[in-house]
Amino acid sequence: MEEKTQFLCGVVEGFYGRPWSMDQRKVLFQWMQSWGLNTYLYGPKDDLKHRLLWREVYSPQEEGQLRTLIAEAQSRDLTFVYALSPGQDIVFSSPCDLTLLKRKLRQVSDLGCRAFAILFDDIDHSMCQADSETFSSFAHAQVTVANELYRSLGEPPVFLFCPTEYCGSLCSPSVSKSPYLQTVGEDLLPDITVIWTGSKVISRKLSVDCLAEVESVLQRPPLIWDNLHANDYDSRRLFLGPFKGREPQLRNHLRGLLLNPNCEFEANYIPLHTLGSWHRAGKEERKDEECEYCPDRALSAALHDWMDELNQPLQPGRQSRQAEQRSSAPTSHKTPDGSDCPPPARGTSALTKPLPVFPLNPSSPPSSPAKEPATGERQEGQEGEKKRSNHVNPPSRQVPGALSGGGPRQKSQGRGLCAGKGLLSEAQVRLLVGLHYLPHEHGPSAQTLLQDLTWLKANCQLVSVNGKKTPPQKVDEWRARASRFLSLCEDVAELHCSVVGGANRAVLYDLYPYVWDLRNTALVAKAFVYWLDGRVLSDSSTLGSWRNCFHWCGTTTGADLLGVEAEPWAFKGGVSGEVQMLLPIGNSNELFTHPPPLFPTSRLYNVRPYHSKDKVELYRMVRQLHLRTQGGQESSSAHPDVIGDRCLGACLALCPEYSFILEDELGACGCVLGIFDVRSFAKRCQASWMPAMRDKYPPRGGNANPNMPDLLQLMEEDQGEYPDSLLYHFPSQLRLDALPELVDVSVSRTLLTALLTALKANGSQGVFCEVQPTDRQRLEFLTKLGFLEILRGEARSREGVVLGRLL
Repeated sequence: MEEKTQFLCGVVEGFYGRPWSMDQRKVLFQWMQSWGLNTYLYGPKDDLKHRLLWREVYSPQEEGQLRTLIAEAQSRDLTFVYALSPGQDIVFSSPCDLTLLKRKLRQVSDLGCRAFAILFDDIDHSMCQADSETFSSFAHAQVTVANELYRSLGEPPVFLFCPTEYCGSLCSPSVSKSPYLQTVGEDLLPDITVIWTGSKVISRKLSVDCLAEVESVLQRPPLIWDNLHANDYDSRRLFLGPFKGREPQLRNHLRGLLLNPNCEFEANYIPLHTLGSWHRAGKEERKDEECEYCPDRALSAALHDWMDELNQPLQPGRQSRQAEQRSSAPTSHKTPDGSDCPPPARGTSALTKPLPVFPLNPSSPPSSPAKEPATGERQEGQEGEKKRSNHVNPPSRQVPGALSGGGPRQKSQGRGLCAGKGLLSEAQVRLLVGLHYLPHEHGPSAQTLLQDLTWLKANCQLVSVNGKKTPPQKVDEWRARASRFLSLCEDVAELHCSVVGGANRAVLYDLYPYVWDLRNTALVAKAFVYWLDGRVLSDSSTLGSWRNCFHWCGTTTGADLLGVEAEPWAFKGGVSGEVQMLLPIGNSNELFTHPPPLFPTSRLYNVRPYHSKDKVELYRMVRQLHLRTQGGQESSSAHPDVIGDRCLGACLALCPEYSFILEDELGACGCVLGIFDVRSFAKRCQASWMPAMRDKYPPRGGNANPNMPDLLQLMEEDQGEYPDSLLYHFPSQLRLDALPELVDVSVSRTLLTALLTALKANGSQGVFCEVQPTDRQRLEFLTKLGFLEILRGEARSREGVVLGRLL
């Protein structure tokens, strides 16, 4: 039969996580047929009846779906392989369990399936007492069951067996000397194919020598279950790079190769497209250069085709917009497999919450059956734009002798949202792929990002505020490289808003958590590099510890530092994680890893250090926030600077280097203030700031305000008195008087993280913040960022709760 000799090449849906929908699988089959792939293996780990509840047969409704799927695959000349994974709790010696296995596979066979797989991966090697008395070894038990199932199905042309030792690193003591593999090779019926992943679970390369060794032990060519693009082990990583590290000549030593790709369906266009190119190159008889597989050439071809796919108006789960518009419930969303809500991002707390349908118009806040944004959030998104539209600050500010361009790039007509709605450019798609490339290799854009940040960090003494005189050419070199780094970070931010504003909501749905995560990390890194110029202290006691922690860069990833043979999950986070670890507070995961917001926004945000030109805008902003919270009108006799001077003035005047601005394309929309040394700050306030305030707000005179003495007293009290026991561990303070309320709270978190990064870089070991006990929203916000309550009002003269965290 042709199937017994055909090289099986295609896709295995074998990841941990929510299985793909039926509609997505049908699209997959279309892709596979177009690209010359021929085999699909059904084995999602989180399908209960595939693994956990393998003894249960499918219901009539499930039978209908499976029959349709099998027929769809066969209509496109694809081999549909049904896999069952009973290894977690099977009793190999039990006639009952064997009967249930046969019943389950027979049910699927009756639906039209002609190819099967029995999987014993990722299970404990131990056997129960009954099995130990019946079988001589664990391998013997598995092989006996597999042989019996193969015979009971009539010896189908494709029958796959996944051993428990399925890669070189799991073999004991080695591949050639493994008793387990030797038993499998000797006792498994010769027409049963054995699954293998290579030298590792996720193999960087597959060599002819390694395959020849396992082929010799198994006494048959294996089938590769390729985990190159699998991302179910790291919720912050996605792999969009080409199929790579597997020479087409390997097919002479293989029964086949099936790619186990990303959990997110839409992320697999390039991996599967390039797999098809690899497969076709291996079939070509001509050996000229054009027929040889080249990953870069295959990537370019896949990118060209993906551009059309990316700009299709598709909804999550591959629903068309017309289908959604016909829905009788416009505020709810049904996925094609009948569930009540779309699948949440992996590894997030959203697993129990329905996600909204992303709005087609990114300028309007989305509706959701689960939650409406808070009043303040709606005001920020709607009224805030109108209020600030007449007070637009230049998004890019020049600081003499320092880096320029701290703000987002100027967009057409001063809009508050990303202007590029609908279409992703090819440059942006290449950037997207380069930042989410392969588990063992970064793309060009990620390499540049990491190399520049590593160099800028290692050489920041060139632009330190108190360093020795540096040659101007060295300073210019640092600033030129910093400008390139900042520009790349801006590209990442624009990529984020383009993905959110794009026409293809299916792509947005699958890629958004990863693009959003990298956007946030890049915002912190950008603010930090911008802050380094003229603000970092060269003789900080902790500078050496954070500046020299990590030195990886280039094409390697963080996992490579832990050993040549390390699996990719040894260091998690991908590019986001490596940028994070290059920052002074990189070990504080709670500042960087959070679930994405329910309501994606395409607003283009920027975080940067404060400049003196920002003072007027910040004073206006904090005055509006105060009036909104008080719900009243400003007194006509009140000085316009009263609120600004009380909330921001002292910090902006005495320690402006620890103030950070959050801005969008309309200008500043939030800020966070830091005090590096509270003791020193309090002395300076009494020496210079309070006398200046007494002069500005005199208690007597023609323009005297009867409330001015109270104001000055409040300013005195605002500085507070904190016990030495607190300041010993937490010498620094942050103030959130102008922290905005946003739909995407991650932007506020990023703003605060930028400040903590600066404090840590200059040697602070801890920071505290005082919050009113009734301000539950802010208390929750700080608690999620690792702040703990360390002092309450009962122990002091003030009512506020003091929260602190060590740096």
